[in-house]
Amino acid sequence: MAIHPTAIVSPQADLDPTVEVGPYAVIEDNVRIGAGTRVMAHAFITGHTEIGRNNQIHVGAVLGHEPQDLKFNPATRSFLRVGDRNIFREYCTVHRATDPESATIIGNDCFLMASAHVGHNSVIGNQVIICNGALVAGYVHVGDRAFLSGCVLLHQFTHIGRLAMFSGGARVSMDVPPFTLAAERNEIHALNVVGLKRAGIGPSAIAELKKLFRLFYHSGMNGTQALTEASREGTFTTSEAKEFMEFVRQSPNGICPGTARSPH
Repeated sequence: MAIHPTAIVSPQADLDPTVEVGPYAVIEDNVRIGAGTRVMAHAFITGHTEIGRNNQIHVGAVLGHEPQDLKFNPATRSFLRVGDRNIFREYCTVHRATDPESATIIGNDCFLMASAHVGHNSVIGNQVIICNGALVAGYVHVGDRAFLSGCVLLHQFTHIGRLAMFSGGARVSMDVPPFTLAAERNEIHALNVVGLKRAGIGPSAIAELKKLFRLFYHSGMNGTQALTEASREGTFTTSEAKEFMEFVRQSPNGICPGTARSPH
């Protein structure tokens, strides 16, 4: 184990022998870190934080600190659970959960860029990219391969679908369906067609998603009417179309509306 002599590592922390710890990093009690993870200078890891294998924790990143929640009791045991092969760049912050025995969760292969923030009790899927200055509030759910551009703001309790993409500075307080592009304030502008193709989604699924998008955002129907029409037996058969409809059906906050500027 390569631990810089200026680093402070609690004897109660559980670090795999292959973990590297850089200058002036602080790793407190109850932290567990898996094989191959590198903790760079001035990083701070605290709380009941469990970090998997081959993660990169860059300069000044803070993982597992107390949630920004006025009702939080510091005596509460709550968790931050991080998977494998994630990158946490300079000064990003990920807070542990606020409720007893609950967890903030980061999946695998995520990339949190400099100054990104993930709040308490949020669940971030796999291969999610959160760009510089983007802010994810508490209890947010972000699906796999979502892309949050710079300075995006996600309101607490919002749900973001798989392969959703946000333009820079977008802010939402409603749910964003999978495979869509969100922009401005609570606006869906288009399908994330480029992301769909890069993810290997086939032409039949993309064609059905385009039909769904027109139905929900250009037919003049309200969401309930569009979902009823879309749910007719045999109308949409691909797993991606069904995923879109199920997301809308289960949305706790209602989905973001479209905009007159969104393409047909």
